[in-house]
Amino acid sequence: MTDRKVNPEPADGKLLVLLQGLGAVSTTVIAGVDLWRRGLSKPVGSLVEMGTIRLGRRDNPEFRPIRDLVPLTPSDDIEFAAWYIIAANGYDSAKNAGVLTPEHLEAAGDALRKVEPMKGAHNPDTVRRLDATNALDTSLSKRAQADALRQNIKDAMAKAGATRAVSVMIMSTEVYQEPCEIHESLEAFESALDADHAAITPTQLYAYACLREGVPFANGTPNMALQTPAFQELAKETNMPIAGRDLKTGQTMMKTALGPAFKARMLGVEGWFSTNILGNRDGEVLDDPDAFKSKEKTKGGVLDSIFQPELYPDLYENYYHKVRINYYPPRGDEKEGWDNIDIFGWLGYKMQIKVDFLCRDSILAAPIVYDLALFMDLARRSKWRGTQEWLSFYFKEPMAAPGAYAQHDLFKQLEKLQNTLRYLGGEELINHLGLDYFGSDLYAD
Repeated sequence: MTDRKVNPEPADGKLLVLLQGLGAVSTTVIAGVDLWRRGLSKPVGSLVEMGTIRLGRRDNPEFRPIRDLVPLTPSDDIEFAAWYIIAANGYDSAKNAGVLTPEHLEAAGDALRKVEPMKGAHNPDTVRRLDATNALDTSLSKRAQADALRQNIKDAMAKAGATRAVSVMIMSTEVYQEPCEIHESLEAFESALDADHAAITPTQLYAYACLREGVPFANGTPNMALQTPAFQELAKETNMPIAGRDLKTGQTMMKTALGPAFKARMLGVEGWFSTNILGNRDGEVLDDPDAFKSKEKTKGGVLDSIFQPELYPDLYENYYHKVRINYYPPRGDEKEGWDNIDIFGWLGYKMQIKVDFLCRDSILAAPIVYDLALFMDLARRSKWRGTQEWLSFYFKEPMAAPGAYAQHDLFKQLEKLQNTLRYLGGEELINHLGLDYFGSDLYAD
């Protein structure tokens, strides 16, 4: 056993999960949690609920459920609240999204109807394809909107009887934005907030309100906020955990699994063409080229980090990577991610791999949202603050420690997550070296 340096506080009382958005993903999360905790389904896809972790050596292993290793909030103690710029409760929104079968929709109907959306922050210049019917008055100053969101948090926690809250952002993709001078420090951002600066987006208002109210914040969108110095400083000042950005669900999950395999075997890549068709509200928003640019950035940078072309120029220096997203209404939430990969091997002989992933976007995202909520709450109860790099496993563009490059390899990310849980549980870390299994038999006489 290691010396326990972290002793997480117990998960006492109710945990309120705050969601920015009440669309397909949010309603699928809420319905799924309600159904499986009533014994009507299984939490497939959730590491928290279905994952086990190995403790000890392989010749005498113990496999323990993650839930038994660290103190995570029981599912029965979870409540949900959401902001949404469309005037529809959880049931109506889920029905419109078309993800759930009629049987699941009706079975989870009470839990979904219970979630009446709070008025959301909205800027029609940053999300252009949606008609807001339940938004904060855009004539309000940015400071006033942030204050309204902070009051929402207080009211929602009181209504739920919650002792703690955590937030996972899964709102629509905003148009692409680069950081500017107002994001260089917390002082600059708060001055800009008071000056009603145009560069402050709804995402940044939500992140600011949550962190100021003592709510850990995970950014499941490609929108810009937490990765800037201003929000890094705010997380440190408020002692809050942060993580992001952009949930890693379908096509990018496959890239972070296949890319490391090619690199591990020193197989070269000439090109990787990716296209997606989807017809849900996310697809409609991403049909705006400026919004797609935000998604393109988080999807596109993954392979460079994995392949490290500067170290392996013969294999990856000139590889071509193209990403496309196409809005196709008939497909609904059943997204198709298609990849063509041109690789080469010994003596330069060329080969191809085709991947056609017929996936369900919200079904893949829902367990990630759930896991993030519980792990972010665990981080807070462990008195950890700032970037939670151990949760990189869940993101397309994970944040890293200052000066370090982000790790995109899915399996290295999982190893980091598991070792972090071992550490929090007071158990020995596993490095997979394994030399001690062989003893003196390893060495020649």
